[in-house]
Amino acid sequence: MNKFVFLGLYLLLFSACKEDKVQVATENDSDFIIPTSSWPKKAIINAKATEIIATWPEFNAMDASFDALYNVANREDLILVIENMIEAQKNLEASLYPVIFDKPQVRSRQKVFKTYILKTKGNLEYRLDTEEPIVQTIEAYNALRNQFNVIVNNTLDTKLILNEK
Repeated sequence: MNKFVFLGLYLLLFSACKEDKVQVATENDSDFIIPTSSWPKKAIINAKATEIIATWPEFNAMDASFDALYNVANREDLILVIENMIEAQKNLEASLYPVIFDKPQVRSRQKVFKTYILKTKGNLEYRLDTEEPIVQTIEAYNALRNQFNVIVNNTLDTKLILNEK
């Protein structure tokens, strides 16, 4: 009986010490291709809103950094573009808004946009799939741009509703 126990322990020890050859997949950031053709296009701002935005340099810088998102080719490019977008978004958040756009509707959409940029950055850092957060980021940015159109096209006089004189 002792022979069987000794033989069993010997086999267990031998199999536990066996060297496993684990193949580690080396992923190169520059080999990872990002398909940008399936992403939603940037929303168009109407002429009235464009005139107002032209005097807002922080938004123009944010818009330029956002345009670079459609030119990314690999993960490294995407990391750089997202970092630039985060910086531009911080500058936009701290900037002086044009009076017509200094409303809670615009600021809330900008916060949602910031949330999705940071979600994309987190997915990049943890090497998760970035397709969904990028599409959400684009949709949030389009909502911000569409809100400019809504504000400019709104012809409703609030004094009539609030009975102000």
